[in-house]
Amino acid sequence: MHDAAATTLDATPNAALGALRAAPARALAADASYRTLGSASHPDWMQSLPDSTGLSALSIPGTHNSMSIHGGALTQTQESFGDSGATLARQLDAGIRMIDIRARVNGGNTFTIHHGAVYQNANFDDVLNVLRTFLAAHPGETVVMRLKQECTGEIGSCTDVSGQKSFPDIFDSYVSSLFWQPSVTRGAAAATPTLGAVRGKVVLAVLHGAYGSPIEHYGLTQFAQWGNGSSTYVQDNYSVPNVGAIATKRDQVRRHLDATSAGDPAKMYVNFGSGSSIFAQPQQVAGGAFGVQGVDPFLLIYLNEGHGLTRTGMVMLDFPGGGLIDKIISYN
Repeated sequence: MHDAAATTLDATPNAALGALRAAPARALAADASYRTLGSASHPDWMQSLPDSTGLSALSIPGTHNSMSIHGGALTQTQESFGDSGATLARQLDAGIRMIDIRARVNGGNTFTIHHGAVYQNANFDDVLNVLRTFLAAHPGETVVMRLKQECTGEIGSCTDVSGQKSFPDIFDSYVSSLFWQPSVTRGAAAATPTLGAVRGKVVLAVLHGAYGSPIEHYGLTQFAQWGNGSSTYVQDNYSVPNVGAIATKRDQVRRHLDATSAGDPAKMYVNFGSGSSIFAQPQQVAGGAFGVQGVDPFLLIYLNEGHGLTRTGMVMLDFPGGGLIDKIISYN
């Protein structure tokens, strides 16, 4: 077990970030698609599914930058239900089953949770403790994790503490029986498992370095090419240069949904609904702004319409609403 020591910011955010913190934008109206995660309750939705079901066949609601609740309009991506893992615990209760964790190398060869320069009042031990507690209480479930080294040392990012072990060496020290072992075996990536093989466990999908490249052979074989942004099975066009470009992001999400449903049923597809820039904050991309429909309400409408979809894959969301979580789970 690691010491849960707090950390401070390592880089001075740029002027635009500072301005956004000083004068946060008005929160957009919450509805079934957006900012109402607390209305969803699906702590055991996987339990009734057959053990033989491939993880790839599932429709799974997920959160992008799952622990990011601090730092103002440019960095917050999720509703806050409290620090030290409390927000993650509420997401799991709501039915979220894929999480996106961003870690900084801290003193004592530990990980702390960051979004860019902003410490999120949580440490990797908090993440693991929440997952351990949840899966012990709900052993029919599994949680898929994407873990990324967050710090690049650039302006607006954080800087890892010097003199520590490498990111993968530190990760190895955290690995325990909580994880599905084939996914955290450093020298050999794993085939996509069935649900029965991973109940009660955390599945590592990919371990990403600071610039998005997969580290060694952790995770699942099919994600070996999951780099910074999109790849064969991943849509992560995260740059949305302005509010008008939210329409383009919606279309990218829609196209990947259609590709997921029509694609190889033995492969997992990951679809990020998130995006941001200085001129299009995460909340605006998710919920909409200035008359432009956001990704979250678009998704709920599109999924309700059907369009012949048979699965959604892993849908990674900012500020998801309870109705959107309900709908994704209903595809199972």
